[in-house]
Amino acid sequence: MIKPVIVATDGSPAATAAVEWAAGDAARKGLPLRVVHAIDRLPYELARYPVPTDDQLTWAGRRVLEEAEQAVRETHPALRVTTALLEGEPVKVLRRAAADGAEIVIGSRGHGGFAGMLLGSVSTHLAGQVPVPLVVVRPESSAPHGLIVVGLDDSDDAEAALTYAFEEARLRGCRLLGLYAWQLPVHAYAPEITYDINEVRQAQEQHVAAVLATYRERYPDVNAEMRALCGHPVPVLVEAGEKADLLVVGSRGHGAIGSVVLGSVSQAALHHARCPVAVVRTSSTEE
Repeated sequence: MIKPVIVATDGSPAATAAVEWAAGDAARKGLPLRVVHAIDRLPYELARYPVPTDDQLTWAGRRVLEEAEQAVRETHPALRVTTALLEGEPVKVLRRAAADGAEIVIGSRGHGGFAGMLLGSVSTHLAGQVPVPLVVVRPESSAPHGLIVVGLDDSDDAEAALTYAFEEARLRGCRLLGLYAWQLPVHAYAPEITYDINEVRQAQEQHVAAVLATYRERYPDVNAEMRALCGHPVPVLVEAGEKADLLVVGSRGHGAIGSVVLGSVSQAALHHARCPVAVVRTSSTEE
């Protein structure tokens, strides 16, 4: 069974950008596109909000889906597109939908069927919690840069993110830049421990070179470069994302990135990066 790229829409500018991004990605991968809209009745269960009829909510949801489908068919007439009007809270709806998809694409914020869902609330609940890559798209558009940026460390999620990034670069025919951000360990109870920064840098660069050699064998047509940089991963990745078409991160990390708690880097990237951000977990490539 061929799994589709799933994109959530509520008709907002960010959702419209997400639909456009998802359509392009589905076309490159030869996958169908499934556009979903959630009818969330929870806000209307409070007495202070006017209660629309079921027909009004359903009509509005269908209108959003019809407009999204029409926009996709205008730009990608050969793409197979289906739509679905779903009931429930947006996060729960998308988690269920993920089981049947190859990836999920959402806008950075929305309204209507995704009322009140700002960037942080959706990404916090979905990043690392769905078994497929999650791509968050902002409404701002920019000229293509021909570059995919991916963050890497020693974790399994970073390997999954690398594979996703190389596939995207291969399909787009663009460059790939892998960034390995590292920091010297700080021992609070043994401040006398010191490190030779040149030796540490050399070790990190050797590791990056080994990773690059492995992926170059698998993706010989991708123009890839790996860099080991001394610094915190968030500003390193966000700055690189300024000139990228896509920033790819694992849902969690450790090793060179150093004691990163679940989702801290990916959440920061989602909040601060201006380009689309893909959050990939290990099961994204295993399933």
